[in-house]
Amino acid sequence: MDAPDPQRRVTVVVATRNRREELVAHLGRHEGPVVVVDNASTDGSVEAVRAAHPQVQVVELPRNLGAVARTVGVRLARTPYVAFADDDSWWAPGALARAAAVFDAHPRLGLIAGSIAVGPEERPDPLNAVLAASPLGIPTGCPGPALLGFVGCGAIVRRSAFLAAGGFDDVVRFPGEEERLALDLFDAGWRLSYVPEIRAHHHPSPRRGTDARRQTGLVRSRLLTAILRRPWRVVAHELLGALRGGRTGRRGLLGALPRVPAALRSRHRVSGTTEAALALLNDPTDPTAPEESP
Repeated sequence: MDAPDPQRRVTVVVATRNRREELVAHLGRHEGPVVVVDNASTDGSVEAVRAAHPQVQVVELPRNLGAVARTVGVRLARTPYVAFADDDSWWAPGALARAAAVFDAHPRLGLIAGSIAVGPEERPDPLNAVLAASPLGIPTGCPGPALLGFVGCGAIVRRSAFLAAGGFDDVVRFPGEEERLALDLFDAGWRLSYVPEIRAHHHPSPRRGTDARRQTGLVRSRLLTAILRRPWRVVAHELLGALRGGRTGRRGLLGALPRVPAALRSRHRVSGTTEAALALLNDPTDPTAPEESP
């Protein structure tokens, strides 16, 4: 049964690894129930959270599961909606209650992408403008522009839709884990919408990985997501892009290879409707755009 307090109808799931100071500092900003899933930190994060925030549920994983840690947290949540936060991000006061109201008013809404304010200066994340200008428009049943992508720390999900779509998987992991989930939600008929008045704050940690490492991970994730859900011509396009992508592309390709068998076992193509929506998001000259429905 849904909790009567609107601020307690959304659980915040925080996945973390080795960012004890940021995690402890920001946990008190979250409204409603909080689940912290620790990806085998070695810096005392678990003990610090339990000491400073005894009301927070903490799950200590034996190994680093990447984005799958969020799925672990969603399974433990007992609220109809779940917001994701990183250890260096939090949701603005009242944002979660507003999100619950938007979900209640739009029963086919599976995911809300909120706007993101970056750093102490509260700079609008450049992604905000991209999402607001989505070429998919605002279809019936959407409270804002329709999407086929989102950023994890700026997303709130309908728990039942998230779990039915498989959550974040162990093939793609992190970064770039959002694309496959977005495709599966959309393909199942759920709406994904940008709702800018629901805002998250992100103060990027100085302990973040290098840009080169992130770019390598994104190459790997795009290729694996294509294998999981897209036509073979798209897989070939991503493979060729990786081969032509210099050291970053080659490293991404090598990182993907051990996970290809698992991707093939879980492969099933999204529908022609989803491919058509993807085509709207691509440049008309992009070779990944479908020529016809499958």
